[in-house]
Amino acid sequence: MKFISPKTDFAFKKIFGSIHSKNILISFLNAIVYNNQNVIKYLTIMNPYNPGVTNNLKDTYLDIKAVLDNDSTVIIEMQVLNVEGFEKRVIYNLAKAYGNQLDRDVGEGYMNLTPFLALNIVDFVLFEDTEKIITKFKLKEDTEFFNYQDEFTLMFLELPKFTKELSRLETLSDKWTYFISSAPKLEVIPSSLEEVPEIKAALNMANKANLNNQELEELETQERLIRDYKGQINFAKREGREEGREEGREEGREEGLEEGREEGREQVAKQILRQIRRKFGEIAPEVQIQIEQLSLEKLDILGEEIFDLATIVDLENWLVNQ
Repeated sequence: MKFISPKTDFAFKKIFGSIHSKNILISFLNAIVYNNQNVIKYLTIMNPYNPGVTNNLKDTYLDIKAVLDNDSTVIIEMQVLNVEGFEKRVIYNLAKAYGNQLDRDVGEGYMNLTPFLALNIVDFVLFEDTEKIITKFKLKEDTEFFNYQDEFTLMFLELPKFTKELSRLETLSDKWTYFISSAPKLEVIPSSLEEVPEIKAALNMANKANLNNQELEELETQERLIRDYKGQINFAKREGREEGREEGREEGREEGLEEGREEGREQVAKQILRQIRRKFGEIAPEVQIQIEQLSLEKLDILGEEIFDLATIVDLENWLVNQ
C-alpha cells in the first residue's frame, strides 16, 4: 500500500471534510480538542468537500468547518508553510468567522452568537518556548486567569514537535497526530492504528490505490506547487542574504540589506508568475504588473492562494482585494 500525505489541501479535505468523514472528524476532534474524551457525539460538516468542486475564494484558509452538537463551530486549517503574517491571519479568520454569524441575518441579536474554535495544524514549529505539541488559547483575565466568556478558542497542533515512533503510540491523540505526520511512511495499516475504526477508515481514504485519475492529478498538482513554493522561498532567502552581504560590504550594511530584501522579493514574484503561467497560461500585462508590485508578505499569501484559485478571474479578484 502507498498512502498520500494528509498535509496536502486535497488530501486533508478529502479525509476530514468530505460527506463520508463525519465519524472520522468526530474521533479526531475528540482526541485533539477534548484531550481524548468522547465529548462530541454528532456534528455537521459545512460545505463538505467534493472532488473537482473548488471552494469560493473567501473559504481559502478555512479548510474545514463543522457545527458541533453543542451548537459551537470549529474551523480547521492545515498549514504546511510558515508564511509571513500567519499568526495574525489565524486571529483574523477566527474573528471574521465569528462575526459573520450576524451577517447572515442583520436582524439577529448578539445573544444568538455561538462559540467558535479554530484548530490550526501546522507543519512547522510556531512556539519555540514550549515543548507542548497542542496549545490552547482563550480570552482570560490578566492576573486571575478566569475566562471572559467562552466565545473564542484558538488551538495549534505543531506536527514537528511530535517525535513518537509507531511502537510508542499510546493515546488517541498520539495516533491521530502520527497519522497526519507519517501516513506516507506506512506500507500497511498497522494493528495499533487499525484498532481505531475511524483511523482505519482515514487510511483507506488515503490509500493511493483508491484515488481516481482526477484525484491523482489534483494531488500531484498540489504536491508540485508545494515543492515549487518551498524552493522559491529558499531561493529568495538565499539570494536576498547573498545580495545583502555583497551590497553591505560595498555600500554599508543597512543599504545592502534593504536591496537584498528587494532582490529577494523580486525573485519570489518571478517564481510566482511562472507558477501562474503554468496553471493559467499567459496573463494580461496589467495583472503581471500588479503581482510584481506586491509586497513580500502579499506574495507569500498569493503563493498559498494559488492552490485554490480555479480561474484567472479568481486571481484578478484576489488582486483587487489587496
